[in-house]
Formats: sequence, structure tokens, C-alpha cells
Amino acid sequence: MSRCWPVYALLLGVALWLAASYGVRYGLMEDARWVGLCAVPGDVWQCQVRSLLGLAIHFQVIAWAGLGLALIAQLTPARLGWWLAVLALVFGVPALVLYTASIAVFTVVLAGLRLVRRVLPDRP
Repeated sequence: MSRCWPVYALLLGVALWLAASYGVRYGLMEDARWVGLCAVPGDVWQCQVRSLLGLAIHFQVIAWAGLGLALIAQLTPARLGWWLAVLALVFGVPALVLYTASIAVFTVVLAGLRLVRRVLPDRP
């Protein structure tokens, strides 16, 4: 197996996650149909998800969680730091799309820098 396959898989995953994030933004958060449906009290679970996501966006939970993970990933060595950077991207990409771009930009840049950083072996 080529060494490039994990990179290709990561890029494809980030692209799909970005598309899904835009789907949530325009399909659930900004669609006028959901605004009207969720104005009436009911048992629609999508309205509850929309409400909780709105609170997470308002309090910038997604962006700060991603930034915290990206900072920890910078300090964590080896594979664990790489996986923390991937997890930071999981939080950072939706934060870019969902109205908290000012903080999420730092998340994505720090996570990207950690992902491309070469891991040097420990010296005795």
C-alpha cells in the first residue's frame, strides 16, 4: 500500500465533512421551512437538534473545542498528536461553516500544521 493513501483518505474525508457541514447550514439552519416548522411547539426532533446547534454556535462551543484540541495536538508527540489534529479538524471545519470563522480559522491552520509536521525519532 502506498504511503499517500492515508493523505488521500484524509483529504477526501475533510471534503466530505465540509460538504456535510454546508448541508447542515443550508438544509437545517437557514431553510425557511424549518424556521416555520420549529416556530410551533411540537415533537419534531430536528427542531431540537437545530435549537441545540444554535446554542452551540451562539456560545462558540464548536470553535473553542476545536482550538483547544489543535493546541493540545501541537504539544502532543507522535501519533496521538496527529489524531488529535484530525479531531480538531472535525470540530474546526463545521465551525468555519457555521458562523464562527474567526476562531475556526486558527483551529484549521493549527491542525493542518500539526498534520504536516514531520515526526522525528527520539534521540537517546
